Amino acid sequence: MENMKSPFKGIIKDARGRTACYKDDWVSGLCSGLRILAPTFYIFFASALPVIAFGEQLSRDTDGSLSTVETLASTAICGIIHSILGGQPLLILGVAEPTVIMYTYLYNFSKGREELGQKLFLAWAGWVCVWTALLLVLLAIFNAATIISKFTRIAGELFGMLISVLFIQEAVRGVISEFNIPKNESSKLEKYQFQWRYANGLLSVIFSLGVLFTALKSRRARSWRYGTVWLRGFIADYGVPLMVLLWTALSYATPNEVPSGVPRRVHVPLLWDAETVYHWTVIKDMGKVPLTYIFAAFIPAVMIAGLYFFDHSVASQMAQQKEFNLKNPSSYHYDVLLLGFMTLICGLLGLPPSNGVLPQSPMHTKSLAVLKSQLIRKENGKEREGMHRPKGEQLGNLWKNACCVYRNGCACTRCFSK
Repeated sequence: MENMKSPFKGIIKDARGRTACYKDDWVSGLCSGLRILAPTFYIFFASALPVIAFGEQLSRDTDGSLSTVETLASTAICGIIHSILGGQPLLILGVAEPTVIMYTYLYNFSKGREELGQKLFLAWAGWVCVWTALLLVLLAIFNAATIISKFTRIAGELFGMLISVLFIQEAVRGVISEFNIPKNESSKLEKYQFQWRYANGLLSVIFSLGVLFTALKSRRARSWRYGTVWLRGFIADYGVPLMVLLWTALSYATPNEVPSGVPRRVHVPLLWDAETVYHWTVIKDMGKVPLTYIFAAFIPAVMIAGLYFFDHSVASQMAQQKEFNLKNPSSYHYDVLLLGFMTLICGLLGLPPSNGVLPQSPMHTKSLAVLKSQLIRKENGKEREGMHRPKGEQLGNLWKNACCVYRNGCACTRCFSK
């Protein structure tokens, strides 16, 4: 109740904290040199691949009303806005599985109503986004984000586990679907014959497991026993994007006898093509939605606003965990306010909104973290002990591990892997 009596208090406090470090963030980022490219490429692919997968799922569940083009466009627009204006720029935004699920329900509801149908689905979803944006703005104004201090670490980890399970579920469903004939496709085509469907499914298993296994292995290249220091560091920094490019190139290395469409590829039309240009003018059809359904859009908006508020705040909290030892203050209230405006923009453009996502946000912070180590040598007679000591009191466990590493015979600055 005290927070509601002081509207805008949290937003003003967050804005002042962000203003104090805004210039330094840009200067530090621009002066970091080529080192910034490694986490940039890593997070780019770690964010783009799920968005592409969810876009394909949206296209399948909404009969093509939304597709990968819209999810990528939403992620790009919201990501740029948040990186420039956001209070917590480490937060990664994207179209996540909960958004896909909610939009699927919205589509199924509108498809079953003659007054809406598939034609006015995006217009009605736009009204849902308008109500959602209004609720998010009110939550920010009345300092609802103070409740994030009540969320323990286990709450964030459990929510992250839920998102991970949804990721795995969609991955398994996607691989299984490669063995089947897509909806509205003719089974008489050569590429949909049993032998080619079977080959396509096996290739999807090989490529998906290959990308996963090699990407995870490359991230641990610094601990390898072979190769030079420079080579191991290069593979650890750029291994994930390189593996994605490598396996993508392998997917094109098929014999001439294989029919076109094996392996299957995601259809991504250009933003200005006829099948996608409608989304940019969906605001014109929002006036055609019956008044009853405009007010009815408030019901799903309440659920989406609560989901976005929780998801966005927890992702921001996980991106600034104590062990990261960040100096800049948090800005939960201001970010929820900005999320409301971004949701409004996406709704008016006919795009699914983007919000803070797990696990990409803490992955982003971890990929940018640098453990500054200091070698301390203490000579006391014949006793000599060396330890890597990371800067910051929050890294006590890593300090203990460093002592063990040194006693096992290694005293170099490469003992710590991100």
